[in-house]
Amino acid sequence: MSESHTPTSGSARLNTGVAHNARVWNYWIGGKDNYEVDQQVGDHVASIIPVIRDIARADRDFLGRAVAYLTRERGVRQFLDIGTGLPTADNTHEIAQRIAPDARIVYVDNDPIVLVHARTLLTGTSEGATDYIDADVHDPGAIVERASATLDFSKPVAVMLLGILNFVLDTEKAREIVRRVMAEVPSGSFLVLTHPTFDPEVGGELQVPAMEFWNANATPPITARGAADITAFFDGLELVEPGLVSCSQWRARAEPGADLVVPQYGAVAVKP
Repeated sequence: MSESHTPTSGSARLNTGVAHNARVWNYWIGGKDNYEVDQQVGDHVASIIPVIRDIARADRDFLGRAVAYLTRERGVRQFLDIGTGLPTADNTHEIAQRIAPDARIVYVDNDPIVLVHARTLLTGTSEGATDYIDADVHDPGAIVERASATLDFSKPVAVMLLGILNFVLDTEKAREIVRRVMAEVPSGSFLVLTHPTFDPEVGGELQVPAMEFWNANATPPITARGAADITAFFDGLELVEPGLVSCSQWRARAEPGADLVVPQYGAVAVKP
């Protein structure tokens, strides 16, 4: 196991008086790491867009399928999980290392409550490695530099950006973040991404009023995007079948809820 970069002062940045995404998300998926303000905001958002809990669970299930697919079928042994959120059951390293004990995983987040719980993410196998770095998605250079202490960037890496680019409000900045990170990984690497959408084809029309309420009452601010803008994050990469779809349906096969469609796109692509 590699040395953690987790600062000891993470709790000093906690603000329990304002709802925060990591804690509200944790509430939606049935976790206990949240406060009354998170529950109140989470319940109000759910009253606007009732499928929000389905979205949260579908995003988590997508992570599991994507990591298992990349580890088992594509031989990936390195994962850079940016915007990991609060630890829950079946985190990226647990899924990957069950299949390949020598898998190496670096988690990245700058959320203070995630920092407090980060050491839970550092309980990987002795054959592999897990690490956590406190860094901002807006600084991809620092992420890659610090992750290189654990990951070998001369070998394929799966870059995971699940539900994180929606907090980068400027679309061109979000694209630049993806370009910069993917430029640092070699051919055969992957981009794994989920993102909320307002597209009515997947039931996204309620995202706009829900996000307006969120941005007025919680932090950090969030935005949804259409399929065209989300697809553009994969420019220069080759989408893995079935391409960009509702994350609940990505390689879901006959799983329970496989017929569920949520307004959260998901896709995996390989760098040629």
